[in-house]
Formats: sequence, C-alpha cells, structure tokens
Amino acid sequence: MLLLCKSKVWEFPHGGQIQIFLRRTHVTYIRVKDGFAYLSLVSDLYSKKIVGFNLHSSLETEGCIHALHMALGQVPKNKKVIHHSDQGIQFCSKDYTDILIHSGHKISMTEANHCYENAVAERINKTLKFEFGLRYTFNDFKEAQSAIKQAVFLYNNVRLHQHLGFFTPEFVHQAS
Repeated sequence: MLLLCKSKVWEFPHGGQIQIFLRRTHVTYIRVKDGFAYLSLVSDLYSKKIVGFNLHSSLETEGCIHALHMALGQVPKNKKVIHHSDQGIQFCSKDYTDILIHSGHKISMTEANHCYENAVAERINKTLKFEFGLRYTFNDFKEAQSAIKQAVFLYNNVRLHQHLGFFTPEFVHQAS
C-alpha cells in the first residue's frame, strides 16, 4: 500500500484506489496576560488548509471537540478521512474518539515521544506564531480569539505556499 500525499490516492496491491483526506490535529499554547489559552487546530495534509480551530481557556477535550466539529463540516460526503494526532489526552479521550468513529474517520496517532511524526502540525503552529503574531502576549482571551480568527483567514486565503506551487491552501483545497 502506498500513500501519495500530493495526489491523495491510496494504492492497494489488488489495484484499487481510494481518494482520502488526511487530517492533522494539534494543540498549541497562546499567551494571554493572565496565563495561557489553548489553540486546537485541525489541518488538511494535502492542501495545508486549517479546516478547524478553537481557542479554549483550558486543555480540556472540549476545545479540541469544537475544532473537530468545524473540520467535520468540511468533509465531502463519501470521502475517506484519516485523522492523525499525537497521543495527547484530549485526542485519546472517549468523547473525541467516539466522534471520529461515528463520522467514519480512521484514527492514526504518533508513537509515544515521536513529535516528528506530527511535523506538519508543528510547522503550521510556527507559521501562525511567527508570521501572524500569535507568539506575542494578548491582553485578554477575546483579543487572542480575534487575532487567531484573522491569522487563520490570512493563512488559508492570502499566504502563498511554495510547497503548493505558490497557491493558497484554500485554492488547493477547493481544487482537490
């Protein structure tokens, strides 16, 4: 079996092919004056588009579930999806995995202590923080939410990606 990320096609030994969507998910810390908030992101591996995001006041599963629901709304009917994450407690929780199972997603997780297996998610975090200012401390949660919404919009719709042939994630996502 071979996965070609650029064409999003799985090839099986018997000759069949299935078009799939591979999603990556991660949580990153966002500084606010009184501590931290937690940004959950779900991105499409092929297009690099952020398809789900949520800023939450705690590391509880609820924030990740909100981002997941946003991402689920962008899955075309009858498409196979592999949902990849690290082994964070939020992604291993019964509530989170039940949503994935009931929506027909296949679950994939990194091995323990293998952060490089989720490098694409880490790269998106770095881009948001260093190119769109999310590394700075925000005055409050509401200000952070506003900055994140704008950063995700710019990342998806304005920022050109060399890896995508100098197209935006939104353009590539719509074309796929």
